[in-house]
Amino acid sequence: MTVILFVRCDASETFGVAPAAVKSAGATVRVWNALDGEDPRPSLDDIAGVVVFGSTFNVEHADEQPFIKETADLIREAVERRIPFLGVCFGGQLLAWALDARVGEGPVREIGFEPIHPTDDAAHDLLFSHLADSDLAFQWHGDAFDLPEGATLLATGDRVPNQAFRVGDLAWGTQFHCEVNASELDFWLQEFTKVGDLRSEWGKSPEQVREEADRFMTAHESRGREVFERFTNLAAGA
Repeated sequence: MTVILFVRCDASETFGVAPAAVKSAGATVRVWNALDGEDPRPSLDDIAGVVVFGSTFNVEHADEQPFIKETADLIREAVERRIPFLGVCFGGQLLAWALDARVGEGPVREIGFEPIHPTDDAAHDLLFSHLADSDLAFQWHGDAFDLPEGATLLATGDRVPNQAFRVGDLAWGTQFHCEVNASELDFWLQEFTKVGDLRSEWGKSPEQVREEADRFMTAHESRGREVFERFTNLAAGA
């Protein structure tokens, strides 16, 4: 059985569309709860692919949050062993950081659905060739990444230029949340309102974000499922 390792870097991570997409592609999911620090870094010997998801932490917290460096080490191992890797939002930032690219405060803080623009190199990419110009992708991030040396830019944004990239032929990172679905987003919004004010901190109210989701989430979920099904099929044959 093909096993895809999901790395949880946040207590509110439910993985969105990803588990069902992996299952529909004939594989099974194994989860490493990296954040809690209780589980040791897993062996990759029987792992076909690795996905690292989002976090409320940033790489600037690496010295105070040991899971960040531990996850970066896992990413380097996957890349070196040519095990297919996908990093989503924080996971994409961590891929860039693990490969010595700069990660830090972005030009703007993005939340909600933003247009992305595939580059010419995305047209034949194994994961992202189905994206169309100005597709709306869900964002929730303050930091952004530079591209690692030799990386291929696959998608840009109107306000944050680097939205997706590939390193070599088996490692990808995105700034947008290709995994998020309606139930996960609603859960995130509920959790945030317990600790902060979304409008004052991020510029949109929960109601505004939900209104966007009502209009754009169905298509977003479909594109996300395609990404994870493609990734699983690639990992199964790698």
